[in-house]
Amino acid sequence: MFVGIDLGTSAIKAVLVDDSQTVVGSQSHPLTISSPHDGWNEQDPHDWWVGTLAVLDALAAAHPQQMSGVRGIGLSGQQHGAVLLDAGGEVLRPCILWNDVRATAECAEFEHRFPHSRQVCGNVAMPGFTAPKLIWVARHEPEIFAATRHVLLPKAWLRYRLTGEMIEDMSDASGTLWLDVGHRRWSDDALAASGLTRHAMPALVEGTAPAGRLHDVLARRWDMKTRPVLAGSAGDNAAGAVGLGAVQAGSAFLSLGTSGVLWVTTDRFRPHPQGGIHAFCHAVPRMWHQMGVTLSAASSLAWWSRTTGVTETALLAELPPQVTRPSPVLFLPYLSGERTPHNDGTIRGVFAGLSSGTTRAEMTQAVLEGVAFSFRDVVDVLAEAGSHLTQADVIGGGSRSRLWISILASVTGLSLHRLAHGEQGGAFGAARLARLAVTGEAVDSVCLPPQRVETVSPDAALAATYATPLARYRALYPAVRDAMRVSAPSMVSP
Repeated sequence: MFVGIDLGTSAIKAVLVDDSQTVVGSQSHPLTISSPHDGWNEQDPHDWWVGTLAVLDALAAAHPQQMSGVRGIGLSGQQHGAVLLDAGGEVLRPCILWNDVRATAECAEFEHRFPHSRQVCGNVAMPGFTAPKLIWVARHEPEIFAATRHVLLPKAWLRYRLTGEMIEDMSDASGTLWLDVGHRRWSDDALAASGLTRHAMPALVEGTAPAGRLHDVLARRWDMKTRPVLAGSAGDNAAGAVGLGAVQAGSAFLSLGTSGVLWVTTDRFRPHPQGGIHAFCHAVPRMWHQMGVTLSAASSLAWWSRTTGVTETALLAELPPQVTRPSPVLFLPYLSGERTPHNDGTIRGVFAGLSSGTTRAEMTQAVLEGVAFSFRDVVDVLAEAGSHLTQADVIGGGSRSRLWISILASVTGLSLHRLAHGEQGGAFGAARLARLAVTGEAVDSVCLPPQRVETVSPDAALAATYATPLARYRALYPAVRDAMRVSAPSMVSP
């Protein structure tokens, strides 16, 4: 038996998985975010601990026999968060989360101090990453920075509480901007740019490697026969990839969730930071990945539903089962800015091409197409980065709409595979990593892909009709960006 724990932003989730890779139990505990100022997002790590104990207690109560036989525990974690500890290992302040933008100015400072950061770390400095956060703390909370002796990512702190060990895996470490991603080791130059040394960093291991054992007191709490091994584990996206079996070079998946992700596994480090592509280590040895992100994917349809007061299901029901031509309306899905390819946190969404005859159905179709155009941008930038995709598995809440998948296929040119069980999530991938850490089995023998139940291929005729609206969509971005930067005229009389 193996346990996978996913430390997410909105919840702690845990699954209990048997030797046939069947999920025999799952539990979840909600989390909340504190936003003391606009653009700030924090969580108290102790709330993660309370949630972790709650889900494991609940699993033990519901499945006592299976929990007693647990041999390994894997972790999946929200990336980029900064947990600062003093010399005694105590938390100094709330964790600054991945979606916190207070360190925007510090991104430029980091790259000024470390001019080769994009080549070494594989990514443009963004406020969500960990390194700029530490520069912000040093500047605005100098007493906290002076007391900081250890910096851990969220799941590494959870491991510390579970085992007493400070250990991190390569995939999660890639999201700090302190890792030499190509060589899979801490970069002294990157750390120095944040005023740190590697003495503040946890030890590094592969996600499949053993990385500590559960404290004896906790093993007794859940009546476990032996102290389970903890795996090196993974950041959330890498754990999801392990759960989907995306462990071979060229494996790709498109996640149509709240935000959108297009992931491709690579057999070497392929940075392309100028296009807003993330290049990280994978959670399995000797593998990396590239990832493009669109910040408002399924959340765009959710926003349109809230705005119209009509359920998403009802909005989609107003559309035909298969579109035959593009909507006359264009939609830019930049409701929260955009990551790939623009790396622009200030851009916002737009409807364009409205007329007195525009229908709600045409606007709904435009929302679906706008998200698809955003993914097409990601596909093209990935091609520039050396990853020429022709197919991908598709997951996420939006994948339930076959219409949306068909639009995505025709716009992106990808054959998209719908899956029988594609929603296991990071906790399932973490459980697989736990198994690998315990048994030493080959990655390919454990990380099998779920069954594909349907392949939606591009419609050649429809794809041809999207060429013009795609060009118009791309032309809108610089126009909207420049318009938003125009200062409002002064209302003060001369």
